[in-house]
Amino acid sequence: MEKQKIKLGLMGFGTVGTGVVRIISAHQEDLQKQTGLGIEVTKILVQDAEKSRNILSMDSLVTTDPTELLHDPEIEVIVEVIGGINPAKEYIFEALERGKHVVTANKDLMALHGAEILNKAQEKGCDVFYEASVAGGIPILRALVEGFSSDRITKMMGIVNGTTNYILTKMSQEGAEYAEVLKEAQALGYAEANPTSDVEGFDAARKMAILATLGFRVPMKLEDVDVKGISQVSKEDIAYGKQLGYEVKLLGLARRDGEAIEVSVQPTLVPKAHPLASVNGVFNAVYVHGEAVGETMFYGPGAGELPTATAVVSDLVTVVKNRKLGVNGRGMVAPYKEKILKEDSQKLSKYFLRIVVADKRGVLAQITQLLADKNISLEQVIQQPYNNGGEAEIIMVTHMSSKSDMDGVLAYMEQMEIVSKIKSCYRVEGGDK
Repeated sequence: MEKQKIKLGLMGFGTVGTGVVRIISAHQEDLQKQTGLGIEVTKILVQDAEKSRNILSMDSLVTTDPTELLHDPEIEVIVEVIGGINPAKEYIFEALERGKHVVTANKDLMALHGAEILNKAQEKGCDVFYEASVAGGIPILRALVEGFSSDRITKMMGIVNGTTNYILTKMSQEGAEYAEVLKEAQALGYAEANPTSDVEGFDAARKMAILATLGFRVPMKLEDVDVKGISQVSKEDIAYGKQLGYEVKLLGLARRDGEAIEVSVQPTLVPKAHPLASVNGVFNAVYVHGEAVGETMFYGPGAGELPTATAVVSDLVTVVKNRKLGVNGRGMVAPYKEKILKEDSQKLSKYFLRIVVADKRGVLAQITQLLADKNISLEQVIQQPYNNGGEAEIIMVTHMSSKSDMDGVLAYMEQMEIVSKIKSCYRVEGGDK
């Protein structure tokens, strides 16, 4: 006789773990109707069993011993929301070895070891789902795996970190300095006391590695992602960007041309007419281009207790449905394509460039000649007095050029007597595919 409940072990009882328990408890009837089975949290792994918790009814389920979850034959699913690499990696591999399905929100682990985890799951006939690891409550991973299964994705571009988007939004709307807005974000709880992972782009880079792995079916690693954060973005950069018709966003980009791939995270000027330009505050959005479907965009809250927990429970529902159908593990597709990364000469983009130069005749002509010698032409140019008129500031947006050509220009400018400072150089996304 078919049993009426599926039992799960929850690893981690912080913000997301608490949200998972709340949703399962509150939506039990709906979950039963969707899956045909009840879902029961049997054990909860915590670091401190004596800690006071808001959900008192769960106190009897907490344990500090992971074997109570991993070695219990009745627990069929492990939900991992403790974060970090170790011991989460060991727990997940042992769970799979014992034939348990896994749902995780762990972006660090999936970015670094996702390919081997998916291979182990495939070998053991288990499900591994990790929707909550990229964009909170936005169902982007399921869309890539299922919604785009008959298409070929060529580009994914997204705002996948709420902290940096909040900071850049405030800088844009209020003309505030970066350091000032960062302090405010920390006071509101949007940024950590040590915000490095967010503001230097590492959090977004992990998420883009996961998206590229799934979208392109290649084993992308974190070190394959070019990363530049927002800590050097100034209110002047944003103001000049607006003057030229752009908003500045920390943008993750994964693009495939033929079989060659590039993945990066960096401050990027986005045309005001582009949907991503109006994604503000702590919200996330991912823009996907497929050869057949064309352009789509997924938008919503990228973090928080209930949005993230909703993604976890959604994955859990899929595991239970697969179990009812007897297809657990069969929908898993580990990366199977060869990874071919673009050379810098193949990475094409427009660029926003701010430089301070000597304020004398012929300087702009020298700069434009240098760019022309490197096969770079200009789309827009602004020249402003600088330093009380003793120098001039030149703000440029180029036409499409390669990263290698732009790097060559920057290196040459560093040696030019007429150039006193290179203030900024950012990518510009002009709506090209």
